[in-house]
Amino acid sequence: MTTATDTAPRYRTIWISDVHLGTPGCQAEYLVDFLKHNHCDTLYLVGDIIDGWKLSGGWYWPQEHTNVVRKVLTKAKRDTKVYYVTGNHDEFLRRFVGFGLAMGNIQVVNEHVHITADGRRLLVTHGDAFDVITRYHKWLALVGDAAYNGMMKANHYFNRARRRLNMPYWSLSAYAKQKVKNAVNIISEFEEAVARECRRRGLDGVVCGHIHHAEIRDIDGVTYLNCGDWVESCTALAEDRNGSIEILRWIDIARLDQRDNVTALSARTGS
Repeated sequence: MTTATDTAPRYRTIWISDVHLGTPGCQAEYLVDFLKHNHCDTLYLVGDIIDGWKLSGGWYWPQEHTNVVRKVLTKAKRDTKVYYVTGNHDEFLRRFVGFGLAMGNIQVVNEHVHITADGRRLLVTHGDAFDVITRYHKWLALVGDAAYNGMMKANHYFNRARRRLNMPYWSLSAYAKQKVKNAVNIISEFEEAVARECRRRGLDGVVCGHIHHAEIRDIDGVTYLNCGDWVESCTALAEDRNGSIEILRWIDIARLDQRDNVTALSARTGS
């Protein structure tokens, strides 16, 4: 992976979502690398970090998934405040939120209002409450989840072949979602619903996950920010000291660093 050092900028805030630890599709190796080389004052885990749906049907937990947990715990043990925002795949944690569940510097919440450095108030929520299928037709969501997992398995082998050909990562499922009209409409309706709720509460914007589609855009005066995921795109949101927020696409950054390192090594060895 990358060879970035601790000289990397320290962000005010980082948001990640939809890691899906406990599934074969989780890009845990990239996330460990990201957490190692990016630091922040506050880290939001915006839901579906642990995939309780998948784990309830059979145990899958390789060492890299444990490494992700260790990286988060290490950050919390040092000086990073961590908010674990529950999602639909880790909804088993929601029953404990009313009891003020906290583990040291890690607090479990269903949602949280984040205030940026420039004073904006952002609702941080996973977003499943605004997904009609997940909220009212869970059986259909489970069927869709099984189909999605099947596509991710195909995606795994597809990208293994691409790596052997020295080709960059390419998400089969992300491409399918963007090309299928109904999927595009569902994403649009989801984004509009989240923005309406922020407007109703008098908030400036929202940070969410759930639909595995990283984006920053304005929706009629509401700032909509989506973390993306660590199954397909390996993306996060990061806030700097001035309150500016950007999308970090770690697969692209990691590959760029790898190319730069190879170039530097070649220059040093004269090869």
